[in-house]
Amino acid sequence: MTLSFQTIALVGKYQSPDVAEAVLRIADFLRERAHTVWIEQGTASSIGMVGGFRVATYDEIGVGADLALVLGGDGTMLNTARRLAEHEVPMIGVNQGRLGFLTDVGRDNAIECLSEMLSGRYVEERRSMLAAEVLRGGARMFQTLALNDVVVNKGDIGRMIEFDLSINDEFVYTQRSDGMIVSTPTGSTAYALSANGPILHPNVGGIALVPLCPHALTARPVTLPDDCRIDISLLPPHDARVHFDGQTRFDARAGDCVRITRAPHCVRLLHPQGYSYFAMLREKLHWSAVPRLP
Repeated sequence: MTLSFQTIALVGKYQSPDVAEAVLRIADFLRERAHTVWIEQGTASSIGMVGGFRVATYDEIGVGADLALVLGGDGTMLNTARRLAEHEVPMIGVNQGRLGFLTDVGRDNAIECLSEMLSGRYVEERRSMLAAEVLRGGARMFQTLALNDVVVNKGDIGRMIEFDLSINDEFVYTQRSDGMIVSTPTGSTAYALSANGPILHPNVGGIALVPLCPHALTARPVTLPDDCRIDISLLPPHDARVHFDGQTRFDARAGDCVRITRAPHCVRLLHPQGYSYFAMLREKLHWSAVPRLP
């Protein structure tokens, strides 16, 4: 079913001159098409002048917007996805960054592409998220969502940490390593890929566990069903740092438990018509690239 996009919110990469120009250009384009245009509060502050457009918080966008246009790189998309997740506002990513795994509308043809998509020619995709919490003595100390991954690592210390891994209350192993990446299919092409984790198609209902430099060479990446509950319990005397999409972090103490499950919310991404996940991988991972000459 084709969605109707009357109220459209624009979210831009923070303090980026290039994105500021693009935000105002697209805002004018949308207003000419008789859309109601909102500009996210932090984006508006960064731009300075918003040309009479309404400034809105993430909460207001979640409740009242029909669509969010995200201008920036994957980092901007990750942050916006976490902020709007519970509202399941559909999002379109306009790539103003580098790789752009999640932002697949090119900056050079953005107006033309958006015109097609706003006319109903798009492909909708739902991406799973992770819900994570840090427990201390049974009490919740921190909780958040992640679209890419939750990473438990050694932080600033120069030695390995040690932790127990349990799945659905069943003990799996004790591991000594630099840490563990717990990744969604979306995040499988991010940090987890660099650590030799598997690439998971977005339609796969799985969560990847990817050890970081494990002391035991037999500790390999494992893909779990996404209805599992994953507990990573830090063993004394090891503290650790927990990262969420590489943007939010929490300093955990020895004895803390990092608990991870699939989130109840999904991220709704809209792609241009003809979008192909495998074509995206070929481009971003240079699978068919011609070798560079010396």
